[in-house]
Amino acid sequence: MTSTNILILALSCMVVGALIGFLAFWIYRNNRSRHLRKAFGPEYSRLAEERGEVAAERELSAREGRVTKFHIQPLSAEQKSQFVSRWQHVQEEFVDDPKTSLSHADDLLGEAMAVRGYPVQDFEQRAADLSVEHPAVVQHYHEAHSIALRHREGRTTTEDLRQAMLHYRALFDELVSPRHATAAE
Repeated sequence: MTSTNILILALSCMVVGALIGFLAFWIYRNNRSRHLRKAFGPEYSRLAEERGEVAAERELSAREGRVTKFHIQPLSAEQKSQFVSRWQHVQEEFVDDPKTSLSHADDLLGEAMAVRGYPVQDFEQRAADLSVEHPAVVQHYHEAHSIALRHREGRTTTEDLRQAMLHYRALFDELVSPRHATAAE
């Protein structure tokens, strides 16, 4: 074999190797994207629209990694009963004092998250953490929080507050539901 043939063979191997590497990366990235779209659903769409797909996927992968370090646990029957009872009180309170009720609903959700094992720092971190195990209802949490922020500025109606309570209720039901309680285990 001449040195030219060896050079051509070496270059051909490098090109084929690069193509295989590119193909492997493309398959990995495609599978990762598919997994994240399926796992996060509407949260994936929201973030992709807000930040772009690459940044959204980076963020969602980081969320998954963060949440795997938590010790998410189901509520005991007694804890669930207590939370449901307290939620009923919050809903009854809405009739006479919708503004205070909204605040109590948010506080109760924070308590339920903490008991389940979620860290409860600021809203954005709570919502991000919840999106890993509860991607369908985290949108409700965003909507309710948005209404609560407008409420603090005095820009809501009683109907807005009712909508916020419905959004909070969807998340509450998901957090205390036994069918989702062991999702992280």
